[in-house]
Amino acid sequence: MTLALTLGAILALVAVYFVARPFLRDPTPSSDRLDELTSAERARLEVVEERDRALAALKELEFDHRTGKVNDEDYREQIAPLRRRAAAALKALESGVEPGDERPTRN
Repeated sequence: MTLALTLGAILALVAVYFVARPFLRDPTPSSDRLDELTSAERARLEVVEERDRALAALKELEFDHRTGKVNDEDYREQIAPLRRRAAAALKALESGVEPGDERPTRN
């Protein structure tokens, strides 16, 4: 009986060790630095960030207009440049072109 309990305890400890082993190791990523991006990846990241900023600004302006913080005249004045910024960023992402640049950055 004690032999069976001893073997069971040893088997349980071995199982716990193998299950916990991945969690006990220090993770060693190959690389997680943003400065190691290629120039094309960095340019794409900048365009994605510009798109996100423009869309967030549009959303905020729309909310402010609906709540009455921005009047109709100011809304019409501010909406067009924001839409152009967002459209340029979206077009650049679709075509692989930087905003304001006319040549493709990738094929």
